[in-house]
Amino acid sequence: MKNYYDLLGIPKTATDEDIKKAFRKLAHKYHPDKKGGDEAKFKEVSEAYSVLSDKKKRAEYDTYGKTFAGGGGPQQGGFGGFDFSNFQGFGGQGGSVEFDLGDIFGDVFGGGQARAKRGRDISIDIELSFRESVFGTERRVLLSKTSACDTCDGSGAKKGSKMITCSSCNGKGEIRESRNSFFGTFTSARPCPRCHGRGQIPETLCEACQGAGVRKRQEEIHIVVPAGVEDGEMIRMPGRGEAVQGGGAGDLYVKLHIKADTKFSREGNNLLTSLPIKLSDALLGGEYRITTLDGEETLSVAPGISHGEVIRVRGKGVPAGRARGDLLVRVDIEFPKKLSKNARELIEKLRQEGL
Repeated sequence: MKNYYDLLGIPKTATDEDIKKAFRKLAHKYHPDKKGGDEAKFKEVSEAYSVLSDKKKRAEYDTYGKTFAGGGGPQQGGFGGFDFSNFQGFGGQGGSVEFDLGDIFGDVFGGGQARAKRGRDISIDIELSFRESVFGTERRVLLSKTSACDTCDGSGAKKGSKMITCSSCNGKGEIRESRNSFFGTFTSARPCPRCHGRGQIPETLCEACQGAGVRKRQEEIHIVVPAGVEDGEMIRMPGRGEAVQGGGAGDLYVKLHIKADTKFSREGNNLLTSLPIKLSDALLGGEYRITTLDGEETLSVAPGISHGEVIRVRGKGVPAGRARGDLLVRVDIEFPKKLSKNARELIEKLRQEGL
């Protein structure tokens, strides 16, 4: 006797959802109309699913090892001894199994839900200064692309003209087609090519787009660049790509290129810069005017500071939410390459003092 659980590769404790998933996988694998399919295997897994997906039949099978129809032997049908009447969409007696064949075999028969039409995605590149990348900015670019018609606002109808019911689909927005298949006749639906799924068409066509609702034109795009963006980052603008007749527009992707700055670099939300100081100020301390992205600041250098030491200026870095990073100032002590006679004598005295 056939072991239906083994055929589907599931344990006897499998849930209804486990049974459905197992059959879905095997039906895709063995369907005869697919390349590499196996008709015999497909019949077996279909039979197993028909029994195990029905609570009454499953109980009979678990108890007696078989099912009964009308008090006789195993249930017989019109397809190699297997009755397909229990599948949704087929006529026949007995309970209906809630399982959508279109969900399984849509790629074979063209059934299932049609994918919504969508316009093409487009991408552009813009260059930012270092300061713009830190604080954010705005750009307005002019793109030549297929967009919604600005004369009819995408309706395809002439101004003042009304919309009428599409005669091709009788206002349903879809065309149904029947196809003969391995199981019999399958019915699938696709968007009406005349009204593009809207169910209505313009009584008088828009002269600018000839009723398409879209046309090639120049469109100004307003791009808002947030604060703190990094080089190579992408901004996605949904619905600002190419428009398509009878469907939604694609997306616009903006790639950011940041010019390097001669004074500043970035490390996370902190900014880095360097400050050259005199040897005497390194020993005795001093004050320097430094440039930040917010303007000039006075920076105090403590006596005895080391070469390469970092001074932190808080809150002068990259904005991050309500807070900001810091400005990290690296101290570079400038050692003189040539010494005057007087300077040499002074340094010699410092050497004698043990400095």
